[in-house]
Amino acid sequence: MFNSIREDIQSVFNRDPAARSTIELLIAYPGLHAVWAHRTEHWLWEHGVKLLARWLSHVTRFLTGIEIHPGAKIGPGFFIDHGMGVVIGETTEIGRNVTLYHGVTLGGTSLEKGKRHPTLEDEVVVGAGAKILGNIVIGAHSRIGANAVVVKSVPPNSVVVGVPGQIVMRSRPAAEGPDLEHGKLPDALGESIVSLMKRLEIVEHKLHIQMDEKSVYMGENGQKHPMFLHSPAVGIWQGEDFMI
Repeated sequence: MFNSIREDIQSVFNRDPAARSTIELLIAYPGLHAVWAHRTEHWLWEHGVKLLARWLSHVTRFLTGIEIHPGAKIGPGFFIDHGMGVVIGETTEIGRNVTLYHGVTLGGTSLEKGKRHPTLEDEVVVGAGAKILGNIVIGAHSRIGANAVVVKSVPPNSVVVGVPGQIVMRSRPAAEGPDLEHGKLPDALGESIVSLMKRLEIVEHKLHIQMDEKSVYMGENGQKHPMFLHSPAVGIWQGEDFMI
């Protein structure tokens, strides 16, 4: 038990630059408290004392703002940063050294009694506000971007962004240790639109296509302006009086 506690404490130091001392972790880290409480609750659940386990998990939620069903299976080195609003369902399975940020939901999408919650393999990082729903598998060393909604399984060494989650396979394996860049989100859909726009411009140029009168609007100075967005420059879309 003490080895497990030491491993939990070390995992916080490894993943949270705000952690200053062991005593601070012991008294002021609700994510750590929720994990330790869950270990007791899970033991009770596994030994048939389910009502007490559920009541204790309810008390833990009240004290920490983190709801972990006592039936969830959680591996060593699990770290919940900040933690407020985290919800982990009954049949969730979590591997080694997984990191969750606040507002994460590992939820179910079925009324069946069997496996209905996600499985997170080793070294997965789930960004703030992300939702992972259903009996799906998030492959090892994957990063789920902040506020992504994931409803299908993800291969190992992937990055997932958007709603619904778009899977981007890494060009090379993730570096050693947790990938905490959950705010670094590739714009898969935006880049696809830009690519399509550039191809369309090339085709129009080759076909000598001119915009018709319905494709422009009149500005205050009487000049005609196109009613579509131009390709983004330095990540900013250009346009006038358009609606998205």
